[in-house]
Amino acid sequence: MALDLYQRLGVKRGASDEEIKKAYRSLAKQLHPDRNTDNPKAAERFSQVTNAYDLLSDKDKRARYDRGEIDEEGNPKMPFGAGFGGYSPGNGARPGGSGGPPPGFENFNVGGDTADLSDLFEGLFGAAGGSRARPNAGGGFGGFRQRSRASQKGADIAYRLKVPFEDAVALKPQRIMLADGKSIDLKLPQGLEDGTKIRLAGKGEEGLGGRGDAIVSVEIVPHRYFTREGADIRLALPVTLNEAVLGAKVRVPTPEGPVMLTVPKGTTSGKILRLKGRGFTGKDGKRGDQLVTLEIDLPSDDAALQRFAETWTGGGNPRASLGV
Repeated sequence: MALDLYQRLGVKRGASDEEIKKAYRSLAKQLHPDRNTDNPKAAERFSQVTNAYDLLSDKDKRARYDRGEIDEEGNPKMPFGAGFGGYSPGNGARPGGSGGPPPGFENFNVGGDTADLSDLFEGLFGAAGGSRARPNAGGGFGGFRQRSRASQKGADIAYRLKVPFEDAVALKPQRIMLADGKSIDLKLPQGLEDGTKIRLAGKGEEGLGGRGDAIVSVEIVPHRYFTREGADIRLALPVTLNEAVLGAKVRVPTPEGPVMLTVPKGTTSGKILRLKGRGFTGKDGKRGDQLVTLEIDLPSDDAALQRFAETWTGGGNPRASLGV
């Protein structure tokens, strides 16, 4: 017997969202195709647990699954499993059938599409005038339309992709391994953000109506000295006292390689210089800037600098604007 979604993740049916997430992360780490290149069954299992997590992490889909409305692939189940039902008090239908539709038919869902109740009951029991429904040539009741399960696409597969900060800035394509063991180069879109979802059509589970899609969630890895601020990026750059006082040309790192930057003569700590077009690319195709904050680095044990400071009397009162 096939495992249900909870069994695939190894959790109890009443497991919390955090327990489900923890179980998925553990299994995904063990079963990822990159770590099991010689084990094709691991890729199949990886696809199963990813699909289970995709359904159970969605509150609406999980509730529908728990109620038995959808199966393990996320496809709607047939609504007639229990027959046409009998009279049930309080549902508005009378045993004689003249007071409304039979119980259990209100707002049911067929193959993911909400049925048109007027068409449904006219087809099953006749038009509003009370005439009896006649079987059509195929032996069924006219007017009742149901989408065939054969049209159901396969389930989507969720992936999480960590993208290095520099690659995200440059929109460098990322090589990823899919659950079927195939590798593709994923093109990163303009306007890339942490959490951006990229849909790959036809890269999901196989189904009778075609393949589902792959949904790739992007996580931009934080950098050790660059930080993001909208489309701009920021960098704190240390400079020496000589470079600040006399001015200089210094090398400054950018996500796409170092460039030369001119430090103006008489620069103070905290001054911000701008490198145009060195930031992230927006949805409109325009790039942000790199903002470089200069920080004067003073050595703590330089005897010559100490002697100079002891004899220098310039500088005035830099705190005068603060009223002290």
